[in-house]
Amino acid sequence: MKENYTAPPKTSIGHIHLKVSDLDRALEFYRDLMGFELTTMYGDQAAFLSAGGYHHHIGLNTWHSKGGSPAPQGSPGLYHTAFLYPSRKDLAVILQRLIDAGYPISGASDHGVSEAIYLNDPDGNGVELYRDRPREEWEYSADGSVKMVTEPLDLEGLLEELN
Repeated sequence: MKENYTAPPKTSIGHIHLKVSDLDRALEFYRDLMGFELTTMYGDQAAFLSAGGYHHHIGLNTWHSKGGSPAPQGSPGLYHTAFLYPSRKDLAVILQRLIDAGYPISGASDHGVSEAIYLNDPDGNGVELYRDRPREEWEYSADGSVKMVTEPLDLEGLLEELN
């Protein structure tokens, strides 16, 4: 490559598409628990879901994975998918849904720039649910890089957003 290239500033990740072993089970997680709306089904092999009426943010399919087992730990692949919630209260709402459903949470962290809840979907794919702090609250190192930390997230404090 002859010149440096920088992706345009408004570039974003448009959607994820996951191989799943059981489409109905995946829909129970992404649609029924997480609240994404079903926009399209391709027979009994694929489903597309969104937030806010977009054509799809999440694609799920069993084309090459029906009945398969989760990817082995310690091998290359997707670490997690991250869903950005618009506010701290919205993050508290989804946390309460997980608690009410008895869905296991694998972690919760305060990263300084964001607050995050971690879990796995039914196929073992990592899922991060997070909200960003306003940029004016971020801290920066002397070299201009963003300071990020991994501290425990106060889940009780987060749930106080619901009161």
